[in-house]
Amino acid sequence: MMLRTATRRDLPAVLALLADEERVVDPASVVPGPRHERAFAAIEADPRNEMLVLTSDSGADAALILGCVQLTYIPGLGQEGRERVLVEAVRVRADRRGEGLGARLMELVVDRARARDCGLVQLTSNKRRTAAHRFYERLGFTRSHEGFKLRL
Repeated sequence: MMLRTATRRDLPAVLALLADEERVVDPASVVPGPRHERAFAAIEADPRNEMLVLTSDSGADAALILGCVQLTYIPGLGQEGRERVLVEAVRVRADRRGEGLGARLMELVVDRARARDCGLVQLTSNKRRTAAHRFYERLGFTRSHEGFKLRL
C-alpha cells in the first residue's frame, strides 16, 4: 500500500468514499461541485493541510483508491509548542474493509505525525459509529474529551 497526496484527478474518488460509508460509489458518477473544487484547492495550497489517498502499489490496481484521510496540522502552545494533527475524513472502500487497510492507513498517518514532530494525533468520530470507536481504541487511541459542534 502507498499513501500519497491526493491530486485534483483523485477528487471524484475521494468524494465517492465520503458519499456513503456502507457501499461502493462509482467515482465516475461523482461530479465535484464548486465548493468541493474550492475546498480542494485550499487544501492543496495550505502547507498545514493534506488530503491523502491510500492506493495499491502494484499491478492493475495501482490507480485504485482504497482509502483517504485529511490531515490538518495545528500549531499551539500546548504539547510543548509542538503541532497536533487533526485527522478527518478517514474512509476505506466498503468492499475492502476487513483487510487491515484502515489500520495501515492510520499507521501511516501516525508515522507522518511523528516525522513532523507532532505531539498529538487527535480525531473525532460520530457517536453512532461504534465499530469505528472500537477500531480506534484497538489502535491505541483513548477517549479523552467530549466534542461539541455547531452547524452553520
